[in-house]
Amino acid sequence: MWRTSLSLSSKRLNYLSSVLNPNHNPSTNAFAPFHKRYPIFDTRVGLNSFSHLYSSTIPKSYESTKLGLGLRRFSQLGIASAAVDASSSISRDLLHSVSHYGRCYWELSKARLSMLVVATSGTGYVLGSGQIIDLAGLCWTCAGTMMVAASANSLNQIFEVKNDSKMKRTMQRPLPSGRLSALHAVAWASTVGMAGTGLLACQANALAAGLAASNLLLYAFVYTPMKQLHPVNTWVGAVVGAIPPLLGWAAASGEISLNGMILPAALYFWQIPHFMALAYLCRDDYAAGGYKMISLTDISGKKTALVALRNCLYLIPVGYMAYKWGLTSGWFCLESSLLTLAIGGTAMSFYFNRTTKNAKRMFLASLVYLPVFMSGLMFHRLYDKWQSYAEDDSATAAVPSSKLLLESEYADYEEQLNNPATVKKQVRPPVAYASVAPFPFLPAPTYSHF
Repeated sequence: MWRTSLSLSSKRLNYLSSVLNPNHNPSTNAFAPFHKRYPIFDTRVGLNSFSHLYSSTIPKSYESTKLGLGLRRFSQLGIASAAVDASSSISRDLLHSVSHYGRCYWELSKARLSMLVVATSGTGYVLGSGQIIDLAGLCWTCAGTMMVAASANSLNQIFEVKNDSKMKRTMQRPLPSGRLSALHAVAWASTVGMAGTGLLACQANALAAGLAASNLLLYAFVYTPMKQLHPVNTWVGAVVGAIPPLLGWAAASGEISLNGMILPAALYFWQIPHFMALAYLCRDDYAAGGYKMISLTDISGKKTALVALRNCLYLIPVGYMAYKWGLTSGWFCLESSLLTLAIGGTAMSFYFNRTTKNAKRMFLASLVYLPVFMSGLMFHRLYDKWQSYAEDDSATAAVPSSKLLLESEYADYEEQLNNPATVKKQVRPPVAYASVAPFPFLPAPTYSHF
């Protein structure tokens, strides 16, 4: 019976499929027309049939809209990423340019040497100030000095570009190496030079600005060409190095006084052994660059060492002069003498044994001498004493007027005594100021016997 029912069901399905599908082949599976009619239920096809069926039910306009939105979003993301890449590339290029030119300006200005010049100028400003130091004025003076020193060093390298290209220690500078053009260097030197001089003129005084401008001209247009002409350039360079502390003193006090010459004198004499040691150590480079240094004609080095020793001895009385003129206390006189004997000892050792080792020792001693000397000046300075000396000088300027007044009164008294018409009259001699000044409340003495 089960077979009969199954046979009847099969026949009914075949009949229905033949009605629905005229091309039906009865020899195939009974469920084949059903799967063909409804492919979603065909497990042999899987989910692809379902997706195909689903996509067939969605309008074409929706699909195109969705595709357009996707392409637009993709294009927007591409543009944004391209913009980020471009901005990052510009930032990298800008950072590279700033780093490149900053390094070139640093080397062109000889920044370490310029900072040493600023230190001497700042020390001169402190020494020239009174009890209260104007910190703003000190900063403006140091900034102006830094600009002028950078300009002078830049002009020095512009004029010596060919010489620097022949020396090992200078051939990698910005101009010989081609990292910076000469026109660019001239623009830089002119800009910072005028800016520094103008800053000193506006924030300090005309005297400080004049000293800065004259020092710039002396270094760039006198000392620099003289290096290729005569060994006297070392002494001209020493004058250039002695002006910055005088500039600082003038910026603080507005004048140049005798006390203000202490630090410039020390710098002048200090630079000679410093330069002589450097000239002896770099004599081969100086010869290749074409510079006329005293060490080039001094084969044995005896003359070079003697010049260094002689100028070290000139430093001995500088500390005593600072004490004698009321700039520092007596302790600085002692400390300065010991410091000078130390650098003089290295110069004497170099004089008796002229070797590279002794020259380096004298050079290092000169590097230690200057900051210690300037620190001692500022630590032991007596700002009230030298100011009181200035006040005493201004007070004594009024003494001649009182003296002339006293002499005129005694002249009138003698004239009255010599005149016969006034002999019978009672003549009262002039009262001495010394007898009245201590006790102004007492009556003046009478002279009745006249």
